[in-house]
Amino acid sequence: MKEYRLTDWLPTTKKEVELRGWDELDVILFSGDAYVDHPSFGAAVIGRILEAEGLRVAIVPQPNWRDDLRDFKKLGRPRLFFGISAGCMDSMVNKYTANKRLRSDDAYTLDARPDMRPEYPSIVYTQILKKIYPDVPVVLGGIEASMRRLTHYDYWQDRVRPSILVDSGADALIYGMGEKPIVELAEKLKHGSEDFKQLISDIPQMVYLSKEVPAQEGDITLFSHEECLKDKKKEAANFRHIEEESNKYEASRILQTVGKQTVVVNPPYPPLTEAELDHSFDLPYTRLPHPKYKGKRIPAYDMIKFSVNIHRGCFGGCAFCTISAHQGKFIVSRSKASILKEVKALMELPDFKGYLSDLGGPSANMYRMKGRDEAVCKKCKRPSCIHPKVCPNLNTDHRPLLDIYHTVDALPGIKKSFIGSGIRYDLLLHQSKDPATNRSTAEYAREVIANHVSGRLKVAPEHTSDRVLSVMRKPPFRQFGEFKKIFDRINREEGLRQQLIPYFISSHPGCKEEDMAELAVITKQMDFHLEQVQDFTPTPMTVATEAWYTGFHPYTLEPVFSAKTPREKLAQRQFFFWYKPEERRNIINELRRIGRQALIDKLYGKR
Repeated sequence: MKEYRLTDWLPTTKKEVELRGWDELDVILFSGDAYVDHPSFGAAVIGRILEAEGLRVAIVPQPNWRDDLRDFKKLGRPRLFFGISAGCMDSMVNKYTANKRLRSDDAYTLDARPDMRPEYPSIVYTQILKKIYPDVPVVLGGIEASMRRLTHYDYWQDRVRPSILVDSGADALIYGMGEKPIVELAEKLKHGSEDFKQLISDIPQMVYLSKEVPAQEGDITLFSHEECLKDKKKEAANFRHIEEESNKYEASRILQTVGKQTVVVNPPYPPLTEAELDHSFDLPYTRLPHPKYKGKRIPAYDMIKFSVNIHRGCFGGCAFCTISAHQGKFIVSRSKASILKEVKALMELPDFKGYLSDLGGPSANMYRMKGRDEAVCKKCKRPSCIHPKVCPNLNTDHRPLLDIYHTVDALPGIKKSFIGSGIRYDLLLHQSKDPATNRSTAEYAREVIANHVSGRLKVAPEHTSDRVLSVMRKPPFRQFGEFKKIFDRINREEGLRQQLIPYFISSHPGCKEEDMAELAVITKQMDFHLEQVQDFTPTPMTVATEAWYTGFHPYTLEPVFSAKTPREKLAQRQFFFWYKPEERRNIINELRRIGRQALIDKLYGKR
């Protein structure tokens, strides 16, 4: 077991800075999360990436924004810039339920305390720093800022807001995964003497405000913020461009005026190479919370401390998900050597008992998957490689992933590795033209079900109505039925008694009460008592949110129904729990109201 010293973490206090013998810092990062020195926590990754470039970096986790602001002053002014991340989750999703009720816990905070971050930390922290150090550049990053880089609908305030750069006063914003732009920014600031805006104007993945923007060939100009405030259809139309450019190999620059300024969104970097992703994961993380939290729990860390992320990106393109908008749809996979190096590092942790909780990623089974002909991918702007059908150019070979599982499981000291990430069963059911690939999907299904499930396998059909599923960009429900047959058969053959746990969403755009009633009937017939369910929460920069707010689908501009009032949302959600006696009367009354007696008979029998 490795012994760590305090200086093995990035410094968080003046004393820790002095222990390293530094009299000045180059970059100071502020984070809405507690500091866990682990590659799953964005602030740690950015700190380590900059440290590897020879920079002196400190991190201030969860600064107190209510008092005399000493946390914002204690490390002084950095030589280059301040970096701010609200945390690994959107702060408003973190603080509020789908019904806008305050949550009682925060998984990214010491002992799950719910009061350690403000609403919109990106805005609150920036405004404080700008008052204290008006001349030091402030750069935003992380999921909260990334998803608010342009005009967006904010569910919690029920209004359309401009780019977070306008509300916060920050100098720039890096969207997506920030390793490459943050290094280029630091490099330019180290050597540059020109104006900050001029300096960052050609850095990919950088967003900034400017009063004068010389036109470039291929620019996409969105409807202005003010036009979006007046016309919901224009807001919906904007989103198609935003999503398509997020998912292209070679994207265009996006411009949007707000007031007398223009938000400039530079195109993203190409996807990282394997070597670049390995570099990010192989940095000298302790993989532990900072020692100042000794003896206290950080629930989000407990959840991932024995898991290994093996790839980045997701080509599912689900309408309600922000992963591809942030990480991109192109899969970047780590090398086998890098993955094994991390597994061996986990085995050194003091309380490791031989069990890995997950060998996965944004999706469990997309490792090493990409286009057979990458020239085709470079011209593609489809948001999903698997919806409405699996792209014929996509290589769905599961053999590289099986090799990872087998190699990890063969390590002395590994008793079992579980797959905790969501499995895309549409990839397992897809029949390609290559028989060897098809054999690999069948072998993968058996391998996972027989050896990597901890009694319950979670999958996400999300709904039973194919019309709703089409809006969600999810496969038809019959595919879930096919996968369930495979799951049940393999369990019988292996002598196992495992459960399949499906996830479902209510109140998604396109979903009506009768769709939910039919979901209740279908899942009853399949002998499910649902527990993993959620009410749709509109989060910035997803197709579903834009459809929910505007009433139009961004790609067709056709009207889409959404349940919006608390009464409508509750009427949909109650159907998940048709089996609970306390819900029965309400459900029967609701079905009578909408004239669906046949569904009452199917749920509760004829009277």
